[in-house]
Amino acid sequence: MTKEEKIRAALDTSTPPEVLAGLARESDSAVRWSVSSNTSTPPEVLAQLARDKDWSIRWRVARNLSTPPDVLAQLSRDEDLSVRWYVARNTSTPPEALAALSRDENTDVRREVADNPSTPLELLLILMVDDNEVVRESVAGVLNKRVRP
Repeated sequence: MTKEEKIRAALDTSTPPEVLAGLARESDSAVRWSVSSNTSTPPEVLAQLARDKDWSIRWRVARNLSTPPDVLAQLSRDEDLSVRWYVARNTSTPPEALAALSRDENTDVRREVADNPSTPLELLLILMVDDNEVVRESVAGVLNKRVRP
């Protein structure tokens, strides 16, 4: 299989799980990157890719709506800002991970927590008094949308 064929297979949602698992072990990061983007990638493979040394693969896992909540919780503690940012945006992120991310040192991460439709109201109320004006404005916008039908 050529690299291009592997990438196509890795991105194809009809590729069998066992093939995706094999592609996730490829040395070529472009192939692993493609597997991490596929919403049909099995949860255990996404968990494996969440530990990849390449941050761009981890952020693709964080962005994938099929990533299990426990893997998202793990990624919420990632050293890379872009990984945490995508976890904060993912609607599958569990409330406990969103709560941890609401205390992230980075304003953009906290703003994404505020903008996440899955963020519990209690957490939004805490973010409403964030030190950063952009975060507070985001919370106000979200609360306006939630109260107005």
